[in-house]
Amino acid sequence: MAQVEATTERIIAADAEAVFDALADYSGTRAKILPEHFSEFEVREGGDGEGTLVHWKLQATSKRIRDCLLEVTEPTDGQLVEKDRNSSMVTTWTVTPAGEGKSKAVVSTVWNGAGGIGGFFEKTFAPKGLGRIYDALLANLAAEVQK
Repeated sequence: MAQVEATTERIIAADAEAVFDALADYSGTRAKILPEHFSEFEVREGGDGEGTLVHWKLQATSKRIRDCLLEVTEPTDGQLVEKDRNSSMVTTWTVTPAGEGKSKAVVSTVWNGAGGIGGFFEKTFAPKGLGRIYDALLANLAAEVQK
């Protein structure tokens, strides 16, 4: 069983604090910026960063739907970590300043992949697919905070 990782980043024309606050706002902004790959979005506890418990279904492919129940922590300034209670998946969002009025948002997801030939295909194709999904989410985030 190999670890699989997908990472995507984007420079956003908004202050890092505004970008981070929008990402951490699960009860407001986050629901608005999720692309069509996410469904059944529901905040079950909290709603703003640390201590939030959020549920969604992530449809990575036409046949692959992951039921996610995520605990949110903020281990350091500018960082959100979403740990899935239903799997080994952990997603880390990091927002840092990137010059005057700009920020860099990086999202990285890791999980324990399958073994054998299925694991080979997962490690080969899943990061690209998840990268496209998170690129769409970051584009929506940029559009939201640059209003």
